[in-house]
Amino acid sequence: MDAFYASVEQRDNPDLRGKPVAVGGRPENRGVVAAASYEARTFGVRSALSMAKAVRRCPELVIVRPDFTKYRNISKEIFQLFRTVTPNVEPLSLDEAYLDVTENAWGEPLAMTVARRLKHEIREKTHLTASAGVAPNKFLAKIASAWQKPDGLTVVPHERVEALLQQLPVEALWGVGPVTARKLRKYGIKKLVDLRRFDGESLTRVVGQQADCLRRLAHGIDDRPIVSNRAAKSRSSENTYSKDLDDLGVIKAEIDRMARQVATWLRCKAIFARSVTIKVRYSDFTTITRCETRVSCTRNAESIARRAVALLDRTAVGERPIRLLGVGVHNLTLTPEAADGSHAHEPLLWDAEIAPVTGSHRV
Repeated sequence: MDAFYASVEQRDNPDLRGKPVAVGGRPENRGVVAAASYEARTFGVRSALSMAKAVRRCPELVIVRPDFTKYRNISKEIFQLFRTVTPNVEPLSLDEAYLDVTENAWGEPLAMTVARRLKHEIREKTHLTASAGVAPNKFLAKIASAWQKPDGLTVVPHERVEALLQQLPVEALWGVGPVTARKLRKYGIKKLVDLRRFDGESLTRVVGQQADCLRRLAHGIDDRPIVSNRAAKSRSSENTYSKDLDDLGVIKAEIDRMARQVATWLRCKAIFARSVTIKVRYSDFTTITRCETRVSCTRNAESIARRAVALLDRTAVGERPIRLLGVGVHNLTLTPEAADGSHAHEPLLWDAEIAPVTGSHRV
């Protein structure tokens, strides 16, 4: 969300619109800025700044006491909207979240379209604006979301990842604050891409255990999944491989193994699934999914594994190196309608292909 707390206050109090507003404590009580309107930001007022400094920078600043009950209620509205589109929502705070929209209720193959629709829905329901970043992974999406604030939408497809990385300062890396940045700059590492040339041992001496993670991020690599704290509406198992897979027999064995893992989860939860999905990420980070949904449901491991392996026929596995594989089950139900354990000749309710999105599947 854009300047969330401050924007809510400006929305609810017309007298505050167009004025520099800071939500937070009083300067005489050593208060801190929790949020600043964009009018206040032009004076250098930012969140986490002491309110005393904020007032010195902007003498006309209007200070508003925070109302977190109100902010939480609006946040719930927004997150409920997110979860009508995908269950794969990872909250970061009241006003920020990651969404994996590879599978979404709107059936949109492009995350850019999902983001645009969500922005419109948020504005319609709350009269507030949001900015979205669409990218192949969480790290890049986070950066993209701040690129054109307020009310921005920035898309970073795979072919533009390197161009984006070349522009970023080293501070853009997660875990690199002012202290670490100063250490790195002593070694001439000013931009994010400068870190790539630093050898592993030297980097470890400077940043410790962060070294490997920072090096991967400097190459735009971030394989962390979305972690939702909601009750499961789907279940998946996936794995990123340290070495790309190109052997079809190995790939089929991996899909079979992961399919049986999710089938075990279904049995443990005493629930059934109608949809089986596989996820494939090629070595160039292009990510696709293939899904099959049947009228009847199952939790039979043989059936789920057979269906998952069959979906590989609709991919380029065996022809293109594979970086990541995953298997998921969706459309879960407690009712075992027509669940006979095999479903060898089940009619297909929906047999969909989600078009390749060159990795741009996360908002």
